[in-house]
Amino acid sequence: MKKIMIGCTLLLLFYVGLIGCSASNEQSVTKSNENSSPIESEGIVDSEHEEEYRIISTTVALTEILDALELNLVGIPTSYKELPERYKGVTEIGNTKTPDMEMVRWLQPTDILAVSTLEYELKPLFEEVGIAATFINLETLDGMLNSIRELGTKFNRTEQADRIINKMNKKVSDIQREVEGKEAPTVLILLGIPGSYLVATEHSYIGDLVRICGGVNVIQGENVEYLSSNTEYLQQANPDIILRAAHGMPKEVIEMFDREFKVNDIWKHFDAVNNGRVYDLDELFFPTTGNLATTEALDQLMEMLYGDVKHE
Repeated sequence: MKKIMIGCTLLLLFYVGLIGCSASNEQSVTKSNENSSPIESEGIVDSEHEEEYRIISTTVALTEILDALELNLVGIPTSYKELPERYKGVTEIGNTKTPDMEMVRWLQPTDILAVSTLEYELKPLFEEVGIAATFINLETLDGMLNSIRELGTKFNRTEQADRIINKMNKKVSDIQREVEGKEAPTVLILLGIPGSYLVATEHSYIGDLVRICGGVNVIQGENVEYLSSNTEYLQQANPDIILRAAHGMPKEVIEMFDREFKVNDIWKHFDAVNNGRVYDLDELFFPTTGNLATTEALDQLMEMLYGDVKHE
């Protein structure tokens, strides 16, 4: 009888221990599942765990576009221009044309975005440190809209991209209706840089905006964006309107233009000068590549090409 009692006691203790171990294991499994992401526990990705991109933008225009696409960045360009509030406190990587490559590499980006107009200068720098960059076409309005569509698709922001594209397409359609039947003014576009200036062709970004507004660039038949200035040839073309775009150091460039137009007597023979049809373009709206200020830039151009505002 005593042996039977001992056996029953041992058997009871065995079952109690088994239940305890089972409960302990169940709690352990539950805790493990709670701490695991859906990717680890179920092998799937949900909307809260979409792939994290580490994007670096190297220009102000691209930074503004990425903000409109509602994308976060790990690196932004250093600029005197005000960048979107979304990127306050984000690491700066230096000048657009000479980014700090050590800083770029330290940020471990998944994507580096630069503009195609700087591909020749920047591509070797990125390749030297083993980083692949994507060069975005902002050279014309159509190029910019196509690039925005591609960025929206790549980063799962198609809805945001569509909003931007639809807004700009509507502006272009409105302008085309407005200029229909109007006499097309001839236009000379000068791009000033500190110490010198170039002539912008219809293939430049500003030249493309002039074309959209119905203006005719006096420089035709060229395949490049900019040419060296030949004032005698330009005077023979005798444009209705002269647009002066400042790049790099706007205040200094405008002062340079003013001196050039006063000192060089040939400008006195231009009808655009004599008729007060010379306009200085604000770099915030008229950079060398496309940006989100395009709709405002088109409004300003329409006033310059067809309005009564005079240059002072």
